[in-house]
Amino acid sequence: MTARAQAAPRVGLFGLLGSGNIGNDASMEAVLAWLRARHPDAVVDAMCMGPDRLRSHYGIDAIAMQWYKSREDRFSGPLASALKVAGKGIDACRTLAWVRRHDAVIVPGMGVLEASLPLKASGMPYAMCLLGVSGKLGRTRVALVSVGATIINQKLTRRLFDIAARTAFYRSYRDNQSREAMRRRGLDVSRDQVYPDLVFSRPMPEHGPGDPGIVGLGVMDYHGTNDHRDQAGQIHEAYLTDMKRFARWLIDHDRRIRLTVGDGPDAEIARAIIEDIREYRPDLDSSWVVAEPVATFDDLIAAMAPAGLVIATRFHNVICALKLGKPVISLGYSAKNLDLMADMGLSEFCQFAHTLDFDKLIAQFTELEQRQAQLRQSIIAASAASAERLDDQFARLSAVLLRSAAPPAGVRAAAGASGR
Repeated sequence: MTARAQAAPRVGLFGLLGSGNIGNDASMEAVLAWLRARHPDAVVDAMCMGPDRLRSHYGIDAIAMQWYKSREDRFSGPLASALKVAGKGIDACRTLAWVRRHDAVIVPGMGVLEASLPLKASGMPYAMCLLGVSGKLGRTRVALVSVGATIINQKLTRRLFDIAARTAFYRSYRDNQSREAMRRRGLDVSRDQVYPDLVFSRPMPEHGPGDPGIVGLGVMDYHGTNDHRDQAGQIHEAYLTDMKRFARWLIDHDRRIRLTVGDGPDAEIARAIIEDIREYRPDLDSSWVVAEPVATFDDLIAAMAPAGLVIATRFHNVICALKLGKPVISLGYSAKNLDLMADMGLSEFCQFAHTLDFDKLIAQFTELEQRQAQLRQSIIAASAASAERLDDQFARLSAVLLRSAAPPAGVRAAAGASGR
């Protein structure tokens, strides 16, 4: 290690953090908890999309990932376009300067190598590429920890993400399909490990099974994947229609609903469902369909805890339900949901949001209710096993990134040949 690391290791956190996505911030919180428990002397800061939130909510010094983002409202027309292009060059210099000040930079979970939701190559793919290259140039250990990956059809997006992965010092994936996707993209994954999503390491407050008459309905501002851009409007409308229809069915069958979200824009979907129910059943007591404000994973836990069963779209809404030991149906948007549900013994309770079969959903819900006691026990056991696996990964990270102990047998960084 260098002299700076021997004095006090400097660790950077990088990604779509502090920008309103509850799952991303929950993954970061898991890494922060490990650092504070095992490396209390570490100096931690971040480069992210929401630096103000990280400073105010977590007490972490943070800077913006994109130079132009905080300035885009000040300019318009050709000048705005020119500054946006110039900003990409400025970001390259800023990222390199920030990365080289650290002993290690950690990307805490998140789907940072996937395109399961719409994104532009000039956004996160470019930022991830800059991170990886900066780590190589600055001789800083960049770690992609329990990240998600998919097959990507857009060539430039795939190329930028592949550079980020190849230049990383350490890589692990949150499911087998992510590792397989990177293998199919031409990456040597023989030394890469698969661990559960980082959020499984979070301790949970005391909770019971919930009320079987209350259903948690996790909704999303869903517009399809990166491959569905030309159908985004139709997919969004179909999804919203299905969620309204299912909410009506639940009310008609005497189930109360607690709506939950996972990102800021999702709140509009929750409001639309509430308005639809009020129009459909104007005589219904307002307490039967509620959507409490959710800004953090702790808020999500509190909002979901009273429910007996959960139906959710957002990946981390599903994880929250599983951490609470609740039987859940996943209406996902990526293969990561299928892998997660298979690990929890719930493969038969999955659908994709953009091809939702309403009659099948009713049948799945009915079976979930009938088997909930049995499923709850298996979910609790599987969740505990996931937490134990993550304890092992954190021990490996301490050894590989911060050299606090001899590496466990067989542990090598993904980019060990780099000589760093």
